[in-house]
Amino acid sequence: METSLHRQLKSYYAPNAECEEITLGAYRIDAIDGDRLIEIQHGSLGAIRDKVRCLLVDYDVHVVKPIAIRKYLIKRQKKNGDTISARFSPRRGSVFDLFEDMVHFTNVFPHPRLTLEVALTIQEEHRIARKPRRWKGKDYRVTDRVLRSVEEQIMLNTATDLLELIPGKLPAPFQTKDLAKAAGIPRWLAQKMAYCLRNTGAIKLVGKEKNALLYEIDAENQAAA
Repeated sequence: METSLHRQLKSYYAPNAECEEITLGAYRIDAIDGDRLIEIQHGSLGAIRDKVRCLLVDYDVHVVKPIAIRKYLIKRQKKNGDTISARFSPRRGSVFDLFEDMVHFTNVFPHPRLTLEVALTIQEEHRIARKPRRWKGKDYRVTDRVLRSVEEQIMLNTATDLLELIPGKLPAPFQTKDLAKAAGIPRWLAQKMAYCLRNTGAIKLVGKEKNALLYEIDAENQAAA
């Protein structure tokens, strides 16, 4: 079922309602703005990978990946029931959350006709309480996500654009622990980021130190470092 978030973002990016949900050959397109096709993907980028690859043969494609930098959690006992709790989640998202999903999209990005936009948003997450279970699991289910605001829009077109997301300086060569420190992210996410940077040609593998892989920024991307 379509979430409020997806519906709101279609309206945000489409010039008007007539430009939303357009059938193009075998595909349903979220929105069209002139000659540009717009796909909004809150879920896995891997789910639209083949679709985007096919569309890029003939069209310019703009993929919007919304990331929640803040979430306001609203929990109810039942749908449309009284609110049990409402609060901001202590967890804060960032543009680097993209790389958790980007690992499934590096055989499409970069492409001359593709723009990948990271939309940093504040969202509401609506939850309904679940009865306690014997096995481990969440005590709620998410019923909807609602857009509160779009705080920042980051456009990515090239491998160099990915490198420019890193605020800190990297040594040469560097390990994923150096990448984690420079970006201010956990090591496991830095490993996914390194995978994406390597697969898109932004960095190259140059060796190994004990069990750690060593990378260097590709010469064509040195200006971004």
